[in-house]
Order: sequence, then structure tokens, then C-alpha cells
Amino acid sequence: MRNFDLSPLYRATVGFDRVADLMDRALAADLAQPTYPPYNIEKTDENAYRISVAVAGFGSDELSVELREGALIVAGRKAEDVTPRSYLHRGIATRAFERRFALADHVKVTGASHADGMLHIELVHEVPEALKPRRIEITGPAKGTAVETVEA
Repeated sequence: MRNFDLSPLYRATVGFDRVADLMDRALAADLAQPTYPPYNIEKTDENAYRISVAVAGFGSDELSVELREGALIVAGRKAEDVTPRSYLHRGIATRAFERRFALADHVKVTGASHADGMLHIELVHEVPEALKPRRIEITGPAKGTAVETVEA
């Protein structure tokens, strides 16, 4: 594992603290990130994504999906099974878990569904109108004319 010193970034830039903090967290979380439950992240459209988490053995009421401080938090907590069972082999893990996904600015969760042991979370990247590129209309040489903008 490589160690990156981001202190020159802090010293030489203004307003990029969040980016540096995100890089620090990503590098630190890479070592501590659990492997359970397995998941996929797929791009379903130009601005749409889906996170699919394998949650075999969990019911919809035992799962939670939350947005908190720019992070998507998926958690599962299995209710206590009071039925006495004698397993010959127990290969389906139903232990509690919490998985965090850092979301970029303007990424919104549009829905979540649970079917066939998979939890699917739909996301969309919506860029606000104020941040979209726009074309500036160039007027003639007349002085005192107002410049108007035209949406691209």
C-alpha cells in the first residue's frame, strides 16, 4: 500500500479541503472496508447508476438505506431467531452489516427495491441548471446593449 502525503495540497490550495478529505478517507477505508456483503456498482445510463447488494437471508424489514452527510449507508440487522435449529452446515451468513458509499455532489437516490436476495439502489446524477454549460449570445458593436444568455 502506498502512502500519499496530501499536506502540499492543503498548503497550496484554497477550497479543496473536501477533495483532500475524501481522498484521505478513501485511502484509509480501503484497508478497513469489510468484504461482506458483496456488492456491484453499475452504470445504467449516462447519468444513472445502480448499487446491488447481495443480502440473502434478510427481509426488507431487516434492511435500511439512509443518506447521511453525503454518504449512502446500507445496513442490515437480522432479527433474533428463537427457533432452535441444528445445522449440519451453515454457509449463509446473516450477520449484521453496515456498508458506506461516498456520493458525489448532486447524486440523488431515486429508489430502492429488494427481490431475490438482492437489494437494488437506484441513483441519478442531476446537475443543477446553474452549473450546466450555457452559451452566451454575442451582440453587435452597439454600446450600452445588454448581454443576454441563451440556454444550450
